[in-house]
Amino acid sequence: MALQVYRVSLEMIVGVRPLLDVIARRDAGLADQMKRAASSVALNIAEGGESLGGNQRARFRTAMGSAAEVGAALDVAEAWGYLGAQQARPVRELLGRVRAMLSRLAR
Repeated sequence: MALQVYRVSLEMIVGVRPLLDVIARRDAGLADQMKRAASSVALNIAEGGESLGGNQRARFRTAMGSAAEVGAALDVAEAWGYLGAQQARPVRELLGRVRAMLSRLAR
């Protein structure tokens, strides 16, 4: 499953890319934070996939936190009016999948 969640995290990054461009025009700091959080999801999944025991669970939990941060960045972008809910929906669906898979892996 770790490999599958890694692939979905990359799909999420592909979905985030055009949103970053929209957000960056209005708030470069938020776009940068969102980009770093999205990257952190994939990077921590990859690291967790090569770790054992408690270290593996910790990396997957960190990835879950970063996925939550991406979701929060979408919330903030919507609250400021940078994005509409429809624009963010595909990424939110992928984030939901990533978080569900990670919750199983992080047990």
